[in-house]
Amino acid sequence: MVGIKSVFEYIITGIIPLLIGGVVIYGLLKGVKVYEVFVEGAKEGLSICLRIFPYLLAMLIAVAIIRESKILEYFINFISPVTNIIGMPSEVLPLVMIKPLSGSGALGVFTDIITQYGADTYIGLVSSIIMGGTETIFYTLSVYYGSVKIKNIRHTLWAAMFAEFIAIIMAINLSRIML
Repeated sequence: MVGIKSVFEYIITGIIPLLIGGVVIYGLLKGVKVYEVFVEGAKEGLSICLRIFPYLLAMLIAVAIIRESKILEYFINFISPVTNIIGMPSEVLPLVMIKPLSGSGALGVFTDIITQYGADTYIGLVSSIIMGGTETIFYTLSVYYGSVKIKNIRHTLWAAMFAEFIAIIMAINLSRIML
């Protein structure tokens, strides 16, 4: 008897080829030169990659400098008494500080937290919700605004930081409710 798990694995394995095939067939039915359009899209994608590369490189270097210089640790030690008042464990602070800068850096910090404290602990749960509910703000702003040469980000940064703060508060409160 075929189990539900194997049915889902079969569907998941086949979904990407089905989607690609469906797009190709739809394009052919509409009279689109699918291969030529694909090649043009790939060329445009490469030119976008070249345009955003300097911004991406600058952000990655900044994150590496912050992590290696131990500035983050000093700041966390300074701010942890305040965050303890709202119930945020100091062990989660590195994740909160790195996530707005770098998704890969945050993933490394998150992995360390889960390895050390476990996923079913308060610290692990807060970290998991923060990881899934927050954004790499500065990375996103630098890449997307930089690629289209926008210098004045206006209220975007403040709105994103406010959303980040609310997501962190919600992560703390949801974790308390769930445990």
